[in-house]
Amino acid sequence: MSTSGNRYDAIEQLIFEQNIRIEAIDFHKEQDVMIVLLNTKAVLRFAISTFKALSQASTQALQQYELIADGTGVHWPLLDEDLSLKGFLQEELKRNIAA
Repeated sequence: MSTSGNRYDAIEQLIFEQNIRIEAIDFHKEQDVMIVLLNTKAVLRFAISTFKALSQASTQALQQYELIADGTGVHWPLLDEDLSLKGFLQEELKRNIAA
């Protein structure tokens, strides 16, 4: 998140003000599904194939993730891959606008 002068974009502001955090991630590789569970009880669903590094990973490697930055990011040490809550929310917003 941008911290210069406390100028957040709308999604960063929402994350900060509402204290939104990732609680867990679940994978169903055979169905090409990644489920992101938030502390707000919201459930975000993505195709694993959307993320190149994740789509090429084994189920075991996918399950070995770490929540970072106080739950605003996810890191896969075996894949050297990082994804952010902001990115997940941006994708969800794009999907909902397109629908």
